[in-house]
Amino acid sequence: MIWPRGVAAVAALWLLVTVAWADVPGGEVARVLRLDEVTAILRDEGLRHGEALEADMLGGRAGRFFHEQVAALYDADSMGAVLVAALVETLDEADMRAVVAFFDTEQGQRILTLENAGRVAMADPAVEDLARARYRELAGREDAHLAEVTRFVEINDLIERNVTSALESNYQFLRGLADGGGAGMADGDILTEVWSREAELRADTTSWIYGFLLMAYQPLERGTVRAYSDFSQSAAGKALNAALFIGFDRVYNDISYRLGLAVAQAMNGSDI
Repeated sequence: MIWPRGVAAVAALWLLVTVAWADVPGGEVARVLRLDEVTAILRDEGLRHGEALEADMLGGRAGRFFHEQVAALYDADSMGAVLVAALVETLDEADMRAVVAFFDTEQGQRILTLENAGRVAMADPAVEDLARARYRELAGREDAHLAEVTRFVEINDLIERNVTSALESNYQFLRGLADGGGAGMADGDILTEVWSREAELRADTTSWIYGFLLMAYQPLERGTVRAYSDFSQSAAGKALNAALFIGFDRVYNDISYRLGLAVAQAMNGSDI
């Protein structure tokens, strides 16, 4: 299960989802996909991003109130509910059964274990650099593992979906910043700024995704990535991929806008 990468101006700052999955519609799918584990990883990613945002935009002097605002943006239960709602809206009962049937197996759980472990590992800049370097080394060559990963990326449209998500998140962040008085930018200016970085963002996204997947899937038994791609090409796999991007986009865009407001407030030193 691949979820959007935090490549935008704001990464997702997630808290552990504490809802009882078994008690809500779509809960079995959420349990099998280990969404609690995913959100914990994204929380760590986001907290690190928040520190970088404070350093880069607020001179490292935002103070406790800004951090309290940031923390308040991420209500665990409401964010988890958005993700599960997207699953319920997008997957019918047959899709849900197929998702559970694929992932609630030794093979499916090993895939998720490696994805989550790889995501954690990529938080280390040294590991990320090595992963990107490995992709650059293999790019353009005839390599069986790269070919399988490429098929997986293309079937799930991971580059385009991630780039689109990142552009929208950047737009929402800058809109919040402008609405909060932290930047004198009209909507047209924001769009120009966002799109001016599209090529750079696409190149960075491609390198990151391929580096991550090549590393994460390297230990898988032969043919497992092919089987994963085959599932992704099924009706249930397509529905799952769409649901995940819908859910994460909803959360990212809302938080991005409100985080922009929070940054503007910190810049102005007054309440919004």
